[in-house]
Amino acid sequence: MWENKIDINQVVEIRAKTTAFFGVGAINKMEDVAKNLSSRGVKKVMVMTGKSSHIKTGAWEVTKKALEANGIEYLLYSKVTPNPTVDQVDEAAAEAKSFGTQAVIAIGGGSPIDAAKSVAILISYPEKNATELYELKFAPDTAVPLVAINLTHGTGTEVDRFAVVSIPAKEYKPAIAYDCIYPVYAIDDPALMTKLPADQTLYVSIDAINHVVEASTSIVTNPLAILLAKETIRLVAKYLPVAVKEPENLTARYYLLYASLIAGTSFDNGLLHFTHALEHPLSAVKPELAHGLGLSMLLPAVVKEIYPASGEILAEIFEPILPGLKGTADEADKAFAGIRKWLNETGVTASLKDEGFDESVVEKLVNLAFETPSLDGLLAIAPVKATREAVRNIYTNSL
Repeated sequence: MWENKIDINQVVEIRAKTTAFFGVGAINKMEDVAKNLSSRGVKKVMVMTGKSSHIKTGAWEVTKKALEANGIEYLLYSKVTPNPTVDQVDEAAAEAKSFGTQAVIAIGGGSPIDAAKSVAILISYPEKNATELYELKFAPDTAVPLVAINLTHGTGTEVDRFAVVSIPAKEYKPAIAYDCIYPVYAIDDPALMTKLPADQTLYVSIDAINHVVEASTSIVTNPLAILLAKETIRLVAKYLPVAVKEPENLTARYYLLYASLIAGTSFDNGLLHFTHALEHPLSAVKPELAHGLGLSMLLPAVVKEIYPASGEILAEIFEPILPGLKGTADEADKAFAGIRKWLNETGVTASLKDEGFDESVVEKLVNLAFETPSLDGLLAIAPVKATREAVRNIYTNSL
């Protein structure tokens, strides 16, 4: 059905660039990674992470041992917060430069990995700062090598070229995408994720669903992005309830992590549009808001808005959750209600109002969606024209 939505005369990119070590026990591949870094002449690395997850998961213990065994000195920066800021990136970059850092290792979910990607760039551009990077004042084409040890099954950032960092002074949360920040290696070990709290298990997995919904329906999508989208949704629908009920279930974590990885590859190819462009203002205004929760609250309204243009694709990829859709424009409300019902049954019941947003802030959010650097690029590839009215509809329908 969806094949009809592909323009075979449009030349698109097919990307799959990072080497990921995937599976239970993959963290032990850090010995090989450290050996490879050493063979490249890397003798000093910065390790970037959050406050404690690198220790609680055991990832740091294995990494530290591998670095020491291969004669690599390390500097640990463990101050990265959810929704990391340009101030954190600048502080880490200054410490990295002073230390003589030749490579960066990230241990964590999307926030530490994205912050580490940013530092990897700034080491190569010592005269630049993070605000200049995220206000798109320059376009880097080089960065020091990056290794991503992933601790969540949602962002896919361990295998793609994207990073997101906030500029709090302007309430901006821009995204960047450069080939130079593909990680050289990624570690995807589901055994590192069994301690994820239930709410984070939900949010990160639904982040992966948002990635594929946007990637498969953008105007630059390709058949690979669509193929990966349906499999991502099938796996999340099957294994997310299991992981919530049985957090230590390694099979469930394995397939949620695989879903996240292929979703990352999907949006590395098909890119993103409405949901991420509209979530970034939410968590810029309210930094404590979990990214995946923000996306979850917007998803039904985004699907409703784009369904008339992308119904055939959406009906195909959502078949595991909403069987029987035909993809016709008159199903938009049905898809909206069905996705909201599935989210509620899964455990995500919040609306924007529940999280402190109301009608009075909608216009501010609309303005941020159009003013924040980089988000215009996402809006430009949405399957329907991203007018202020369309953006306002999505926020309003998410209240």
